[in-house]
Amino acid sequence: MAAGAEVLHVRVGEADPRDRLDKLVVHLLERAGRATSRAAVQRWIAAGRVLVDGEPARASIAVRAGADLEIRPEEPPPSGAAAEPEVAVPVVYEDEHLLVIDKPAGLVVHPARGHASGTLVNGLLALPGFALAPADPRDPAGHLRPGIVHRLDRGTSGLLVVAKDEPTREALKERFARHAIEREYVAIVGGEAREATYDTLHGRHPTDRLRFTSWIRDGAGAPGARAPRRAVTHVRVIERLGGAATVVACSLETGRTHQIRVHLAERGGTPILGDPLYGKPPKRPELRAISEELGRQALHARVLGFSHPVTRAPVRWESPLPADMLDALDRLRRLATRSSI
Repeated sequence: MAAGAEVLHVRVGEADPRDRLDKLVVHLLERAGRATSRAAVQRWIAAGRVLVDGEPARASIAVRAGADLEIRPEEPPPSGAAAEPEVAVPVVYEDEHLLVIDKPAGLVVHPARGHASGTLVNGLLALPGFALAPADPRDPAGHLRPGIVHRLDRGTSGLLVVAKDEPTREALKERFARHAIEREYVAIVGGEAREATYDTLHGRHPTDRLRFTSWIRDGAGAPGARAPRRAVTHVRVIERLGGAATVVACSLETGRTHQIRVHLAERGGTPILGDPLYGKPPKRPELRAISEELGRQALHARVLGFSHPVTRAPVRWESPLPADMLDALDRLRRLATRSSI
């Protein structure tokens, strides 16, 4: 919500959550159709933009029933990333609240160390409606990724939803948090994969800062890193390719960084073909050649679905496999046919 937006005046009711002012304001804004993060509300309170009976108050105070609240929204900081019209943004759906992207492999989602420009966010900022896209006040680097509610690794292709306003962003984050998003990925893995559900802890590797691992104990992990969290991946076999490789579908209950890559490599023993971090070059020369020419992990976000944050209607998209994975799959099928003769 922007500076200058309509001021909200509310009288607190008995049934409203009154133990903390910040929680109360978040509840009242959501009820008014203005979903806003709690951290944004705390920022407004600290700036004196939330009054209780005409006076500024602390975020932690309990609020009496019958109190009069005045809430003056404040605009979050704009993105610090620069607009780059030359970055192609493959849009498959767009409305006034969100858009869905079919991200190509190789495109980084947002600016980060080593990728200050040329990212999806840079391309988004060149589109109408994103010039002043809001940042996430709960994220210290949020000004670098406006509207981004989930991410795909640079080497992963497929569907990604982006919010165009703060209420939509918060509603989508809430859906991700309660696992109310349908996500299915297709991967080509080395070896004979099996159908399974992997339900593990997941955290940063204790000695390799680039990797994550499922072989981790609660309370363990890299120094200073977030505590391990639960990760759940369902794996279904789509096609077996003569023992050399398998095509699998992976559906997610959680969305941890590198989750599918970690589970398939560590728990399944079948790393994704071409994965430079969790896999190794195949010993078989023909398979190694296919992996090297692919040049990235053979992982594609094929399905994305959820209830629309504004209309509440179910929406769902499917993305076909990109050309590089189709080429690898065609070569693997021919390899499997020759091996069976």
